[in-house]
Amino acid sequence: MVTAITSFGRSGLYDWMMQRITALILGLYTLFIVGYLLCHPDLSFDQWKAFFDQTYVRVFSLLALLAVGAHSWIGLWQVSTDYIKQTGARFVFQAVCGTLMFVYVVWGIQVIWGL
Repeated sequence: MVTAITSFGRSGLYDWMMQRITALILGLYTLFIVGYLLCHPDLSFDQWKAFFDQTYVRVFSLLALLAVGAHSWIGLWQVSTDYIKQTGARFVFQAVCGTLMFVYVVWGIQVIWGL
């Protein structure tokens, strides 16, 4: 019997699907931001601030931020389980990565929503 260890989704299929979904979200967000920048070549800070003051932009940015967290956690977990064979070192690596991702997500929420 095969058991899941510390995988994000507890199954390889779920992790694979999450990687694809989060990659799609990040790709769409990138196109959204690049498209806005291309349509506004003389962008001022006030226009940029007004753009990010819109609720749908903040929600999409939050979704992209959460997608970055999930995507990076799954990727780093897979890399660490493949290449860091020593259990203690892998645990420390995963703990540091998880802590940093949590801090970045909380910080990103503060930046996006101005908390």
